[in-house]
Amino acid sequence: MLAAGATIVVLCGGIDLSVAALASLASVLLASWAPGLHGWAVPAVVTLCALAGAVQGLVHVAFRIPSFVVTLGGMTLWSALALLASGAATVPMPDSTPTDWAFTRLGGLVPSAVLVALGTMAALAALLRVTPLGRWVRAVGHAEPAARLAGLPIARIKVIAFALSGGTAGLAGVLLVARTFSGAPTLADSLLLPAVAAIVVGGTAITGGHGALWRTLVGAGIVTLLRVGLSYAGVDAAYESILYGVLVVGAVALTIDRSKVSIVK
Repeated sequence: MLAAGATIVVLCGGIDLSVAALASLASVLLASWAPGLHGWAVPAVVTLCALAGAVQGLVHVAFRIPSFVVTLGGMTLWSALALLASGAATVPMPDSTPTDWAFTRLGGLVPSAVLVALGTMAALAALLRVTPLGRWVRAVGHAEPAARLAGLPIARIKVIAFALSGGTAGLAGVLLVARTFSGAPTLADSLLLPAVAAIVVGGTAITGGHGALWRTLVGAGIVTLLRVGLSYAGVDAAYESILYGVLVVGAVALTIDRSKVSIVK
């Protein structure tokens, strides 16, 4: 779920490092708001996270700050807000009714969270294919100066990409609350590296312009398979981060468009 929205930002030629922190903040807000808002807490949290993503996009395009720096600052900001909102403690979910739909098994076999994730990816893929947004996003990522000369609304495209990334991060936080029956300021922190790994291992170029959501889905499957396989093989969990680091560097080396980065610093 985290990788799905972040893929759109990467296709634009940017990166969103704040998705995991935003998902953690979403979990805290949902657990805190659910007693008062009940079923409305979920759309409220997802909408707020989408707005947070849009704000990051606005800062990026308005002040011409690299997305890496903006989202790195956003990661710190959302983590700090989550700590303040939770009092640096786990927030229990007293009533799981608002999130029951996200933690059931259809037919006793298929987890509903899997269907939610696949449905979200399908909706995003349809949005990119049916509307001009998909062509615009790839055009911006492939050659932004040419896209600007062609009259594309560059700023609007980037803000929409960041908003979609923030919204999916919020929905990921909702799924985490449904699974753990609580929210915590660090609940999703360990998911940032696997999410980035899923994007680049799937073949989406980190320099933008080339890739697809179905590639991210394949990348997520590979990362998850390796993660589960290592656990079954009895490999120490500390080695997982080493594996993700190697995967990210190797995948970027294979997929990067070197015509855009003739000089690497």
